[in-house]
Amino acid sequence: MGLTYIQASRSSGRFRKGFRAYSGSSRTSSPSAAPICSSPFRRLMPRRPIATLVRLLLLASVCACGDAGGDPLIVYTPHGADLLEHFAAQFEAVHPEITVQWLDMGSQEVLDRLRSERANPQADVWWGAPAEIFGQGAEEELLEPFRPSWADQLPPEARGPDDLWFGTYLTPEVIAFNSAVVPPSEAPQDWDEVLDPRWRGEVLIRDPLASGTMRAIFAALIYRESEGTGNPEAGYEWLLRLDAQTKEYVLNPTLLYQKLARQEGLVTLWAMPDIETLRATTDYPIDYVIPAGGTPVVMDGIAVVRGARHPELAREFVEFVGTEEALVESAELFFRIPARTDVDPERLPAWLREALPRIHPMELNAEVVGDRTPEWMRYWDSNIRRRGEALGYE
Repeated sequence: MGLTYIQASRSSGRFRKGFRAYSGSSRTSSPSAAPICSSPFRRLMPRRPIATLVRLLLLASVCACGDAGGDPLIVYTPHGADLLEHFAAQFEAVHPEITVQWLDMGSQEVLDRLRSERANPQADVWWGAPAEIFGQGAEEELLEPFRPSWADQLPPEARGPDDLWFGTYLTPEVIAFNSAVVPPSEAPQDWDEVLDPRWRGEVLIRDPLASGTMRAIFAALIYRESEGTGNPEAGYEWLLRLDAQTKEYVLNPTLLYQKLARQEGLVTLWAMPDIETLRATTDYPIDYVIPAGGTPVVMDGIAVVRGARHPELAREFVEFVGTEEALVESAELFFRIPARTDVDPERLPAWLREALPRIHPMELNAEVVGDRTPEWMRYWDSNIRRRGEALGYE
């Protein structure tokens, strides 16, 4: 499709205007402890209900799914209510005896929760996290092997060890900004431009300790600054400069979007599909720039949770999510980029075909980044968070 996940060895003035009123709702997110039912959220109706139903009936015919026992199928995910509601409705159409429920939280929070529930697993499916975080889950034996029929259509880096997880989407990271105040031509065009003095106190960052997206961005920037060596010192310096620019580390994505829309900050770093979804479903004045010098492209995955209460249903759900039809719908409705290499580009929406040539994956050594990210994030939390300005970084 023209985009691959790469494994390999970067003006003045301030913007501030009055608040511009807006309406609409942002992605709903709940970090609460109990799984939440999908029913309170807006349902996006399938564009291909007949094709979807046929696909699911075929899946059901090859997978005996009588293990639900009236209990819900539980999905832990950072993907947000709209996407989940859409695919839950399709899955429930074939399995009216069950309900798909989810807990929507950051991907690092998913990993931490699975660790805490190891002795008594509550989730059936883990849907959504960078490859590096799924790698940690695999190493800690939190995942159950399952090889879906579409596994061979993925690039090697999208297939976890021992069939423990598989890639679904490619997620480029971008620089987002409040477009009511910042003209696109004056927004930061690359990562280093976020450090320009004009953005002092105007940067909002999702708290990276809970967010796989921000961990992926920070780790990529640390590795980039190391010039392929993996030595993090130059990257730590870069993050200290970013910290000096940062107004707030925001608790969750919903607050991040709201604060950016209300001009409590003007710039953030975040995932391209989420910003595209905001633009399509709200009137928040938020736009983005694909960094010109390269961007981390996260391999987003899915897995069956070890000890799942409904293992057969969980396997069928994983199979369903990765079908070509589901991936095309994900691209059309939710701005996701399929990880499968066999999806016909002509079936993809125009926005994606237009964006692909502008996405230049940052060259990263996935093994180094995956192994070192926990260490780098511990250092960031202890030595960088809220210390940049006090240490005189500009």
